Amino acid sequence: MIRYRARYVVPVVTPPIVDGVVAIDGNRIAYVGPAAAAPPGHTTDLGNVILLPGLVNAHTHLELTGMRGFLEDLDFRSWILRLTSAKRSVLSRDMLLDAARYGIAEGLRHGITTFADTCDSGVAFDAMLERGVRGVMYQETFGPDPAQCEASLAELREKIERLRPLETSLVRLGVSPHAPYTVSDPLFAAVARYARDAGLPVAIHIAESALEHDLVVRGEGAFADGLRGRAIGVVPRARTPIELLHDLDVLSARPLLIHCVRVDDADIARIAHSRCSIAHCPASNAKLGHGIAPLTDFMSARIPVGLGSDSVASNNRMDILAEARLAALFQRARLGGFSEVSASDAIELATLGGARAIGIDGEVGSLEVGKAADLAAFPLDNLGPVHDPIATAIFGLPGTRASVVAVGGRELVRDGVLLDDDSALEERVQASAEALKSWLRTASPSQSPTGLAARTR
Repeated sequence: MIRYRARYVVPVVTPPIVDGVVAIDGNRIAYVGPAAAAPPGHTTDLGNVILLPGLVNAHTHLELTGMRGFLEDLDFRSWILRLTSAKRSVLSRDMLLDAARYGIAEGLRHGITTFADTCDSGVAFDAMLERGVRGVMYQETFGPDPAQCEASLAELREKIERLRPLETSLVRLGVSPHAPYTVSDPLFAAVARYARDAGLPVAIHIAESALEHDLVVRGEGAFADGLRGRAIGVVPRARTPIELLHDLDVLSARPLLIHCVRVDDADIARIAHSRCSIAHCPASNAKLGHGIAPLTDFMSARIPVGLGSDSVASNNRMDILAEARLAALFQRARLGGFSEVSASDAIELATLGGARAIGIDGEVGSLEVGKAADLAAFPLDNLGPVHDPIATAIFGLPGTRASVVAVGGRELVRDGVLLDDDSALEERVQASAEALKSWLRTASPSQSPTGLAARTR
């Protein structure tokens, strides 16, 4: 038995423990409590740290890590068009795989042990298996033209059938019909039926932007113009994007709903009644100018909510404690109060909430006997005095690298160093970034797409 001793242990489901121990037997937690009462075993004294459950990133795009800083100061449609055009023109599968590896490394250094990733190329699945992290890769599918439905579904099935035999106890598959501006109504319905029949989890970008709302509700705006430019018919589709998913019987698949910035009371009631979950991405929503999602309303409706970094192409960093800090601060600013989202609420969103949102809360998300031994220790050096370890974790720790990170009892970070690191990885990812910059310098307006790409985001 291995015992991790820490100045503070934060189990999430019970109050913090001063001078606590988490004991691990194999890949499971065998004890959580005071050091004085811990069972015998080899002790690793972590010192002046806060020991947390491994953090859960409920939404990211690992394959886009090489695009950090490449899509700055663009309106949302231009952001998407540059992303899709550059990705298609420049980034090979090997480049995307290296980007995913690099994203996981960044996440691990910030204590993230579980990644819920939406991915077109499929490289996130390979990268998670390689790195020994926990996660689910939602295989994306696209097709805004109803005539594409059969072909898009067949391609999705082929990708899932090829990868499904490779699933492990740590890494599993799901599906993601991308968003209303890249997926037709028939394709949404077909993917939901497929997911229910195959027992696959679903994730959907929904209710994110004003452009998406205008497309769905009025059949107007830049997204609508782009689709009409490709001879794809556009008409009003539903009262709201959430209502669209209800009308198409997509909500019965209980998808992870990503963003949900532009929702009303009826939408929230619909989400809660359908027992769906939400990935809340405060930094990405703010950086792209979409707004602040009504997180407190989700919580009041008892909707499972986790925190997502989204891609570093939209956020520039992968730090779930930073997302938790923003989640609390933005709600306080939105509502004009000081306690709408407490530090304890925020730490739960970053851990157990994310695990609930992706359906693995029986396995991870808190430090409890019998759960998988996923944990992250953060040093408190230069952060004293500590009056409240949970408040310190949310408002003081963001940006701090973890000193120890373990998944299923296996250490992946020790003494702040990523084990089994690829020393040449950063150089390869930087070379991909240089290729993107070179493409941007030479790309002519005629090389930029005039409408939304049919297959890639």
